[in-house]
Amino acid sequence: MDSTFIQLAVILLAAFVVSYIVRTLKQPLIIGYIIAGMIISPFLFGAGASTETINVFSELGISFLLFIVGLHLNPKVIKEIGGKSLIIGLGQIILTFTATFLVSNYLFNAGIIPSIYYGIAVSFSSTIIVMKILSDERQLDSLPSKISIGILIVQDLVAVAVLIFISSMSGINNSNTLQSFAAGGILIVLLFLIGYFILPKITKRIAKSQELLFLFSICWCFVLAALFLYVGFSMEIGSLLAGIILSISPYATEISSKIRPLRDFFLIIFFIILGLKMQISQVQEVIIPAIVLSGIALIFKPLVLMFLGRWLKYTKRTNFLVGSTLAQISEFSLIVAALGLSVGQINSTIFNTIVLTLIITIFLSSYSITYSWELYNRFSNFLSIFENKRIKSERKVKKEYDTILFGYNRIGFSILNALKSLKRKYLVVDFNPDIISNLKKFDIPALYGDVYDLNFLEELNLEELNLIISTVPDVETNKLLIETVRAVNRKVVVILRAHTIEDALKLYEDGANYVLTPHFLGGEYVAKMINHSKSGDKDYKDERNKHLRMLREILSKGANHPEVEKN
Repeated sequence: MDSTFIQLAVILLAAFVVSYIVRTLKQPLIIGYIIAGMIISPFLFGAGASTETINVFSELGISFLLFIVGLHLNPKVIKEIGGKSLIIGLGQIILTFTATFLVSNYLFNAGIIPSIYYGIAVSFSSTIIVMKILSDERQLDSLPSKISIGILIVQDLVAVAVLIFISSMSGINNSNTLQSFAAGGILIVLLFLIGYFILPKITKRIAKSQELLFLFSICWCFVLAALFLYVGFSMEIGSLLAGIILSISPYATEISSKIRPLRDFFLIIFFIILGLKMQISQVQEVIIPAIVLSGIALIFKPLVLMFLGRWLKYTKRTNFLVGSTLAQISEFSLIVAALGLSVGQINSTIFNTIVLTLIITIFLSSYSITYSWELYNRFSNFLSIFENKRIKSERKVKKEYDTILFGYNRIGFSILNALKSLKRKYLVVDFNPDIISNLKKFDIPALYGDVYDLNFLEELNLEELNLIISTVPDVETNKLLIETVRAVNRKVVVILRAHTIEDALKLYEDGANYVLTPHFLGGEYVAKMINHSKSGDKDYKDERNKHLRMLREILSKGANHPEVEKN
């Protein structure tokens, strides 16, 4: 017991030191955990560290990770993916898997099964890394980010199916395959029935005590993991299904937040142990295949995503930003590889290759996401191949307008109503083809175009405009817009949108007449409502009814305010 505690202390100390350095270099902490494991591996095992204890921590980390993933995979989430994200996601998985499989099988001579694992690993992108960086960069609201998140959801669903298949095969022999699958299927159906009809009533009673809710969620995860292990499947699939079933509960978000610190601890241990299993001395053996696989993830996969986006008529900027965002392999790839290693379908060399590929792709893609705008500006002239030529030929700019609204979704709806009431001759510009198609159904003058495209801006009637409104939250896009407009029209009123105070001040310095800051305006509106409320509850009822009418009208026009942050 004493030696185990000392080993754990050494592991955590090394992880902290290395991760601190990695964080200073502005890299994802997951890389620090893996590198820490690789560094201390020779010393730890040389001192006689217990692999059994380390594997227990690793299995717990996987179980908690899959449980949390399951909590965010509510069956209702399928409705939120969107048809285009589904097409792009599935198309990318199929094409990337095929290319990786062919390269692995014929270039590396890896064999059928290892090539399948390579193909699976490279096909998925990292939800944890992408969500973290997009959140830090305040880009979760943008169209490219929403498309990327939709694709990640598709990948997660496919990854779940892959894990179920591998986990089920691990405990099944040929003589009772059908019986085991039938038993597993019956068990899953029974659990979902329990989750739908019984579990909500139980969690409602338990939720009165936060400590009891926390204990129940951990208990539920372990009991289902143990149950599936007992019937011949793996604990991983039990943990995953425990989360999916519990996601139906109205307390799923609260449960997720309660167990996240515990999950994070075991997750750290899991990635450190991945590094432990891959010693520095083994890097030389797998470096060439890892570089080739990294090339597929960093170059081929983004190209596939951009061509699929072009086929679905997204702009070249949207396609480039989606491609650069998803140019890495996933933590799911490691879980699948670890599972394949544990059931004997791949060897340690294959596993180490996937681990090194993860390190390389996450390291490089974190820069490609952070500096995606700079990269786009540098290579935009060469990216025309990723924009559908029919977009430009179909784009007919009407000249009879004195007002342009750039960006319709969310706050653009209310602004459009104000323009209608003032009888303005307006034009709506948006770079989401679905929004433009929907607006045209209601005979609203709309044009598909990218505000960040200077050539597109020059096609517009900027010289004759009286008013320009941009609800686009990106500060670089708004800076380009105001610079272009002011060069040809000094009198036009320009209203822009900003996420932060710093961005708002920059846009004011650049010549904006007014800058929308929705977060602060919302609070200001509520404060005015409180100050001017004289008849108490009646005033709030009037505001409530007015707000309900507006929300229902927005919904009837096909607009929505989707929840994009899933983790």
